[in-house]
Amino acid sequence: MYTLIGTAKLNDVDPQAWLADVLARIAGTPQSRLHELLPWNWRDDWQLDQHV
Repeated sequence: MYTLIGTAKLNDVDPQAWLADVLARIAGTPQSRLHELLPWNWRDDWQLDQHV
């Protein structure tokens, strides 16, 4: 958990928001798209969704 939180912080991502979203979405995400849930990719998608 420490590594996940640290990685999120290093990528300027709110760890709580990221983990909550990833845990909610991971079961329905195909293996080929799991890279989208990584903090450095998630930040961009999440920020776009927040500004829509």
